[in-house]
Amino acid sequence: MSLPKSSLLVIGCVWPEPNSSAAGSRMLQLLQFFLAENYEITFVSSAARSEYAVDLEKMNITSEVIRMNHPSFDEMLKRIQPDVVLFDRFMTEEQFGWRVDEICPEAIKILDTEDLHFLRRTRTEAFKKNIPAESLYFDGDITKREIASIYRCDLSLIISEVEMKLLQNEFSIPKDLLHYLPFLLEPITEEKQLGRPEFNQRQNFISIGNFLHEPNWNAVLYLKEEIWPVIRQELPEAKLEIYGAYPSQKVWNLHNEKEGFIVKGRAENAETVVKNAKVCLAPIQFGAGLKGKLIQAMQCGTPSVTTNIGAEGIASDLNWNGFITNDSQEFAQKAVQLYSEEKLWKTSVKNGFKIINLRFDKAVFQKRFSEKLFDLIQNLNFYRKQNFVGKMLQHHQHRSTYFMARFIEEKEKNKKTAG
Repeated sequence: MSLPKSSLLVIGCVWPEPNSSAAGSRMLQLLQFFLAENYEITFVSSAARSEYAVDLEKMNITSEVIRMNHPSFDEMLKRIQPDVVLFDRFMTEEQFGWRVDEICPEAIKILDTEDLHFLRRTRTEAFKKNIPAESLYFDGDITKREIASIYRCDLSLIISEVEMKLLQNEFSIPKDLLHYLPFLLEPITEEKQLGRPEFNQRQNFISIGNFLHEPNWNAVLYLKEEIWPVIRQELPEAKLEIYGAYPSQKVWNLHNEKEGFIVKGRAENAETVVKNAKVCLAPIQFGAGLKGKLIQAMQCGTPSVTTNIGAEGIASDLNWNGFITNDSQEFAQKAVQLYSEEKLWKTSVKNGFKIINLRFDKAVFQKRFSEKLFDLIQNLNFYRKQNFVGKMLQHHQHRSTYFMARFIEEKEKNKKTAG
């Protein structure tokens, strides 16, 4: 259901880069949803604008660079008077949420978690210490910060069912504060399947992922040291092409033509390189959320081999579009099998299409989100009265953050005066 034209302010952690990361694709999907719901959108971020960012003006979205701890943000709020404010990750809610409460107390506050940062962070730490991640959930500062941010908002968008269950079962967060919203994807029809390269038209393995994201670097290193040598021994002519935005020198140093380990860096068009590869390899050992690379592989008709963490939240009880294993030797063997057996490869491709169509249907999830948003707008006071914990956390955050922000503002003013 479409509401009368309303104003949406999106506070981005970064400028959305759909071709660089799953987070960028996610933000683009949310912007398209709100445009379809008749919202006038202003997108702001304190990050530097990126040359790879989507052109928001072409989408009829106004954009501005903002400053942290500066009264100009308050002036912008007064000017825009947003009906809804969408925070891109909990850090932006921490930085700007109290100002929204102060200037626009009736604005609905929505947090898009992207993935649960505390889950990703604790899994990373647990992996390095070789201990269960569950033992770290409740002690970390980042856990307390992110959970507090969820309570302070009217609604938090959760991208994975696994994360929904974790928040409700382990942290007892009321279900009214959470909304499951995975990737919003167009179904893959038989017509859309036409034109994709077939088994014999494809070559090479592929690994793809933004290198600013530590799990992706770890996965590539794992491929280089443990998995690729086994695959290469079985398939001496095969190559593994490594793609990803923002590769550091340590990534480039892994390039080795003789070993068939080819580091390519940023892909000009990720879809093109994925759909021309025969098999996608993603031995992800820690992380959170949904792995965009594996979703994209399914859309491109490219089977994959990944781990339990890599596959988390994607297929539910449906068959994977390839194999899931945490053992490096089995991972290599299954990769060789997928690469070599055409019948298995084609069955895996079909499994991937089925997952996309049954688990990420854009129309289904947009309708549910629209209905949830409408209900929230109509009954905002009721829901806020139910969330006393959120009010309490707002109160304490306002007191601490307000005085710190004002201190920084005064400090900046004194610098200018002194200068």
